[in-house]
Amino acid sequence: MASSSSNNFDDFDKMLDERFDQVYDQAFDHIVSAHAARQQARKPRKKRVYIERDREDGHDRLWNDYFSEDATYPPPLFRRRYRMNKALFMRITDRLSNEILFFQQRRDATGRFGLSAIQKCTAAIRMMAYGCAADALDEYLRLSETTAMQCLVNFVEGVINLFGDEYLRRPTPEDLQRLLDIGELRGFPGMIGSIDCMHWEWKNCPTAWKGQYTRGSGNPTIVLEAVASHDLWIWHAFFGPPGTLNDINVLDRSPVFDDILQGYAPKVNYIVNGCEYHLAYYLTDGIYPKWATFIQSIKLPQDPKASFFATCQEAVRKDVERAFGVLQARFAIVKNPALVHNKETIGKIMRACIILHNMIVEDERDGYNQLNPAEFEQVEANRTSHVDLDIHSNVSNMMTMLSKRKEVRNQIKHQQLKDDLVEHIWQNFGTNQNYN
Repeated sequence: MASSSSNNFDDFDKMLDERFDQVYDQAFDHIVSAHAARQQARKPRKKRVYIERDREDGHDRLWNDYFSEDATYPPPLFRRRYRMNKALFMRITDRLSNEILFFQQRRDATGRFGLSAIQKCTAAIRMMAYGCAADALDEYLRLSETTAMQCLVNFVEGVINLFGDEYLRRPTPEDLQRLLDIGELRGFPGMIGSIDCMHWEWKNCPTAWKGQYTRGSGNPTIVLEAVASHDLWIWHAFFGPPGTLNDINVLDRSPVFDDILQGYAPKVNYIVNGCEYHLAYYLTDGIYPKWATFIQSIKLPQDPKASFFATCQEAVRKDVERAFGVLQARFAIVKNPALVHNKETIGKIMRACIILHNMIVEDERDGYNQLNPAEFEQVEANRTSHVDLDIHSNVSNMMTMLSKRKEVRNQIKHQQLKDDLVEHIWQNFGTNQNYN
């Protein structure tokens, strides 16, 4: 009796095990088939496309077109397409290739040479000069869109680091004396340039920032404040304020007078109409405040003296407008809407364009300068404008800084200087009908 019940339990266990194995196998087969179906339904992973661009051929073509002894294109076409002379471009390229790793031509893992420094610098210059898209250079220079953007970013950073201290410097005492001499020759003793602002449209401004950077119903812009002299050299560049600010708001944030307030600026002495002054000034348009360091035109002149002064002031003040026009014509990237998303990168591009602009001005100014240097290199005794070469800084005294700030914003001094300039220009140039 006991043995028969034991056999029944063994048969039941065996049947249960067989049923469990059957269900398990079915479930496993179902999972495997479902996974296989999902794998077949999923799109195949797209592989990265490799394009053999033959970069060596691109370098050889570029070298034969512009840099060989019997180049295909003559120097005027090089100057037109590179915005600078060949000697200046090679100076920049050699400096970058010697001191920045990105522009050094190296071998890859297969022993093949990479892009040359000339190709990389040409890509950056073409993007800045023509404002073209990064992939527009692929067919001629044989580099991809990503590589072209890397060339642009590394180029502007290299130009700023290697040439920024020299070509975007504050005026030295020697520079200041030359600017004072030229200002005196043009009828404005004590004038060292003109100041104004321009806007650069930011096409890809983040949506959250558009209200801050958009004025009225226009497009988002970023403001550049600059000071330029007669030869279009830009001595001061303050870039970054949002486009909703006007020139006065930008001036409140600008470091243009920091050297004067901190005591680092060279002292200036000049005489106008028999009166002595000690602060150099800029020519401005009518929106700027009536400070001792700004001279505006006369809005509604009522007599011949005031009318002639307004004509002279507005003619000389156009230096900064001309500088903006040349900068935008020379580098279309700052004329066209900015396509870069990062504001810091946009600032670097603007700064590099100004540095290159000043380098070109230094390289070519003898060819277009309308002033004869012999005319303003006067004898020391005949000058009415002088620069004190001894600079005494006193940045720790807050009262001294506040007194300098009050002196810069002195409206009484402003009006006195303006009246003296009206008389000075009338006495010296009032009978000259060909004044420019």
